[in-house]
Amino acid sequence: MKKKQLLSLLLGATLSIALLAGCGSKTDESATETSTDSATTTTEADAGETSNGEIKEFTAFFAVAGTEINDDNEIQTIIAEKTGAKVKETWLTGQTDKEAIGTFIAGGEYPDFIEGGSGTPQLIDAGALVALDDYIEKYPNIKALFSEEDWNKLRQTDGHIYFIPQFGTVKNEEKVCTHNDEAFWIQTRVLKWAGYPEVKTMDQYFELIESYQAANPTMEDGTENIPYTILCEDWRYFCLENAPQFLDGYPNDGSVIVDPVNLKIIDYNTTPTAKLYFQKLNEEYKKGIVDPESFTQTYDEYIAKLSTGRVLGMIDQWWDFAYNVNDALKQQELDAQGCNYVPLPITISEDVKNQWHNSGAVLNVSSGLAVTTSCEDVDAAMKFVNDILAQDIHDLRFWGVEDVDYNVTETGEFARTEEQRMNASDTAYKASNLCTYSYFPQYTGTSDDGINANRPDGQASEFYDALHPVLQECFAAYGAKTYVDMLGTNESPGSWYPMWSFSNSLNTSTPGGTAWVKIGEVKHEWLPKIVMANDYEGAWADYMEVYKNCDSQAFLSEMQTELDRRMAESAKFN
Repeated sequence: MKKKQLLSLLLGATLSIALLAGCGSKTDESATETSTDSATTTTEADAGETSNGEIKEFTAFFAVAGTEINDDNEIQTIIAEKTGAKVKETWLTGQTDKEAIGTFIAGGEYPDFIEGGSGTPQLIDAGALVALDDYIEKYPNIKALFSEEDWNKLRQTDGHIYFIPQFGTVKNEEKVCTHNDEAFWIQTRVLKWAGYPEVKTMDQYFELIESYQAANPTMEDGTENIPYTILCEDWRYFCLENAPQFLDGYPNDGSVIVDPVNLKIIDYNTTPTAKLYFQKLNEEYKKGIVDPESFTQTYDEYIAKLSTGRVLGMIDQWWDFAYNVNDALKQQELDAQGCNYVPLPITISEDVKNQWHNSGAVLNVSSGLAVTTSCEDVDAAMKFVNDILAQDIHDLRFWGVEDVDYNVTETGEFARTEEQRMNASDTAYKASNLCTYSYFPQYTGTSDDGINANRPDGQASEFYDALHPVLQECFAAYGAKTYVDMLGTNESPGSWYPMWSFSNSLNTSTPGGTAWVKIGEVKHEWLPKIVMANDYEGAWADYMEVYKNCDSQAFLSEMQTELDRRMAESAKFN
């Protein structure tokens, strides 16, 4: 049956879709307890059109790059018929998140929904956001996203909650196949050429890339390889600056290291490992291994570059590149040439255990989906959020339409054909047919049916079957079935984690916030300089002198205060 035919049937009848599950280990008890029943209260019977049969239309702006879907998108239409509402989404273009939010504030008019990124504190200070406390209590699917402890972490200084983190909810059992976080990534063709060696240190990683590039300077069609590139644009310069925390075996607290034994804040910018890391980049730059465009390329240029298959390796967050790049590689059949990326468990030395991947959910307390004061019907807006968290709607968002975008096996497991997988990676198909509402609240983990994953990238069998044989061969060589297996899994860090959710909200209203802004400015200016410097030792010494003038201790002190506060708050709930 064609989708058009299915659509006409689905719009007038209840869509029956089986629920989800996937691969991985069981989540910690707190995550399981808070989210097990998150989509069981509001069901299909609760959703529907408005009383007069009209579909409510909301607007949303997200201060991140994204892709708009077509106005007649079929799954969005199905969701609208089932919930009585739809949202026109727009995304960040040509501005930073703070610039875009500043423009909204200056005009005094806002979309109904907004995700402000690092501009969220500006929106709160401007009185642009609706306090959501009462609405959260009213809508059970929203309420069940987080524990009382986690909701409490989202309260601002006035005691109110103004936004809902869209990510970080593990429903039922945790199922993880994709490492959605940061890593040293490398193409499978490089590993295959070398006989799938064990690569565990930074030095080994770059030695491998150097050797491959010397033997294989071009792709199959003669296009020149780029051995290693770095994304440095705006807030994404984490691809350059925060590796020292991982190299020393710590998880991604983002702005600092937390000593888990003594519960003390450590500055990773000044550690011996930081100096060694940037010295290695300096050496590789001089050898021509580091892309000379690294410090000037935009995010779009970077993604376009990776999408050609030319780049052998880089550091990045999976979510920052893979959802665009992997589809592009698949559509060009470059995955057959080994251009897909896999993560490696890189540390400064082999005796350091890596913590690139940790189990459990990560709560971002610095930003999320908010409803603005320009929204004329806050109740209806929150009802929509509640409705799209219902299991059947969540299935539509991330799996699509049964028998069109996926099939159900005799055992009740969701699976896709190769044609369906190609559709799911095709830009035009997605614009017309798929609607994930990707920056609205969602969950990973296991469906209420106990069989399927809430998202395809967590479905063990579907995940592995969808991999190109070249990628399957690479995994098999390392005894892996998933990206996570390539790194190994660590227990969830302490209740403080992650500290970046606090530093992301800092501004110049405090001495520590002022220092944090200065630190960012200094690193943006100086880290490219020391990577490109003829005299590394001299450049590093100059950088450290300038860094001292940032009053980093004021920043570290505020981070320590926040760490202590989080530990004390956690103690109240445990």
